[in-house]
Amino acid sequence: MKLLANSTTPQIGENIGRHTLFWLLITNIAVLSPLFDKTTPWTLGICAICLLWRIGIYVGKVAKPPRFLVTSLAIGAVTTLALVSKQIGLLNALVNLLLLGYALKYIEMRNQRDVRVVVLAGYFIIALTFIDHQSLLSTMHLLVVTLINTCVLVTLYQDKHSFKHTAWLGGKFLLQSVPLALLLFLVLPRFAPLWSVPNMKEAQTGLSDNLAIGDIGKLTRSTELAFRAGFSNATPTNAELYWRALVMENYDGVTWRQDAEIKKLQKEALQFPPSRPSPALMINNPTLISSKPQNAAQDNSHSIRYQVIAEPSHQPWLFGLDVAYSQDDYVANLPDYRLLALRNVDQRMSYQVESWPKAKMDLMLSAQQRQINLELPSNSNPRTWALAAQFKMQHPEPKPRLSAMMRHFNSEPFFYTLTPPPLGPQQVDDFLFENKAGFCVHYAAAFIFIARASGLPARMVTGYQGGEFNPQAGYYSVYQYMAHAWAEVWLEGEGWVRFDPTAMVAPERIEQGFDAQFDPEQSYLQASPFSSLRFKSMPWLNELRQRFASIDYYWSVWVLGFNQDKQKQVLSGILGKVTNTKIALFMGLCIGLIVLYIAYSAGLLHFNTKGDPISNRYQLVCNRLARHGIKRNDSDGPNQFSQQIIKQYQHSAPKLCALVQTMTQSYVALKYQALPAEDYQRHLSEFKMAVKQLNRYLFNAKVRAKLNLA
Repeated sequence: MKLLANSTTPQIGENIGRHTLFWLLITNIAVLSPLFDKTTPWTLGICAICLLWRIGIYVGKVAKPPRFLVTSLAIGAVTTLALVSKQIGLLNALVNLLLLGYALKYIEMRNQRDVRVVVLAGYFIIALTFIDHQSLLSTMHLLVVTLINTCVLVTLYQDKHSFKHTAWLGGKFLLQSVPLALLLFLVLPRFAPLWSVPNMKEAQTGLSDNLAIGDIGKLTRSTELAFRAGFSNATPTNAELYWRALVMENYDGVTWRQDAEIKKLQKEALQFPPSRPSPALMINNPTLISSKPQNAAQDNSHSIRYQVIAEPSHQPWLFGLDVAYSQDDYVANLPDYRLLALRNVDQRMSYQVESWPKAKMDLMLSAQQRQINLELPSNSNPRTWALAAQFKMQHPEPKPRLSAMMRHFNSEPFFYTLTPPPLGPQQVDDFLFENKAGFCVHYAAAFIFIARASGLPARMVTGYQGGEFNPQAGYYSVYQYMAHAWAEVWLEGEGWVRFDPTAMVAPERIEQGFDAQFDPEQSYLQASPFSSLRFKSMPWLNELRQRFASIDYYWSVWVLGFNQDKQKQVLSGILGKVTNTKIALFMGLCIGLIVLYIAYSAGLLHFNTKGDPISNRYQLVCNRLARHGIKRNDSDGPNQFSQQIIKQYQHSAPKLCALVQTMTQSYVALKYQALPAEDYQRHLSEFKMAVKQLNRYLFNAKVRAKLNLA
């Protein structure tokens, strides 16, 4: 590399180089872009003004802004944020405040100290971005942003180098940090957070705890991923994949809602950290938290174990197959056999579930629960009441009556559609006797109404049905368009039993999945022109899509899902029985190896090799100088090489010249002169000291910048 002797060491008060300014422009865009969806219009406007102003400064069209203007912008921005903080949530307000500080500091930079402040703020913003962006693709993006931010620091000491060389050095520094990062990831304890993330005020996605006819139909237009599930001991068929999420027992003629007692219990659970389930759950329902589902013991051989990775929904409900039970500390097992996160799912969440398909739910039904699940609005849907009375008269026993009700949906000309005609005030009557067209909620609601009207306790269950199997990694992906609703009826001696009238009208929807019933272009792909699910019809592109999805799945399982249990499993494989002493020794050994590697790379450490140790040390110094662009020709002897360095650097680096001269004189004396023992030891000490000081000198970043070395 060509050496520029007229370079100067950067000082705190120096102006910022154009190479640094160029990288700062790229960094500003890269750091702010991942948080675009969190910024208010006011914040976005100020950030844009600061960026455009900096571009103007870079091209020489405008001057730096006066301090009073920057101060005025800061006061106005903070005042506006204070006014809207309740609407956008505390965390979003803090994010916007940090972005404003970053942008305003960026525009008022005057020296290299300010650049370092901006870079450190950039690292903090990148770390903050991980709160809401944890997918593999997002992580790769943020690694690139980290690289760009690091390159700004490189330019402070390597201002004359090319764009490519700066990026290479930045990448080199990042790679050097990987071993330590992996070590810390592996051994740092996985504690539950001491505080919860403040409210993000994000739009809730997925299923709602209030359900009106037509609500689930809206989800069939969404291609968003709801969750993924990987099975460890048995993989159910598509027809068996009924993912339970919500149970609704209260019905007012239009909307289905959760029972008030269950909702109260749910709120109590959310007030406690993951490691402390609600006492109300423990005391009032001891079999729900501290034990497995009823009759699970005799069905233990038929249990299904799986891991679920739920996508952020900003809601607490989780998903499981009947009858689901989770032993994770941050998951509650509710009385209606649902799983509930003890905090809203604002990030990807991984949890373990075990399900017993043959276990019975609530063999005993209290009088209060029976009454709740028999209630119907008065003076509503008279024709449906008459139909229920007819079923009850013809089939006095519950099971034959329910079978006849299911056959009714198959024998009559019902039609399954995502765009049913509107219903009048008597919704169930209009659906059963007039329109006869609808989707899962229509059929489930009508079935439950008939069951209740005939004297059978029944309730609405919502969740998802089916899943897309990924053969590359062996897991199911469940999307929002797979949202589904079905009925549960309580039977003596059997408890709650699932009935899905949709299967009688559109069996392909249940057995083969959503795509077997509906054209994706007319349903979930209609509003998603750029969705990767469009590749499902192209075999090779679909395989590529699934391969990338499987990589992201493993990322979620092994990195995002690296909890205490997995950490203990990995450390046990390395250390045997895990103890604090072994972990401390393991960390010390790894950190020691990392330090040795850095010292060896910097030339501060060398190992004995075959041959003359003095010649080996001299050659190591020559190699280190060569890596920095000071190369020794094959024909040059030690004295010639020393004179070459002195001639080139006597004005810009006198200390370098003095150290090289001392080292060379001692080396020549030791190698080519017959010295008395006393003189030999003196030259040997001088040689070793010169080599040590020279290595330290070259290791100093400011010295390398002064010499314009790599």
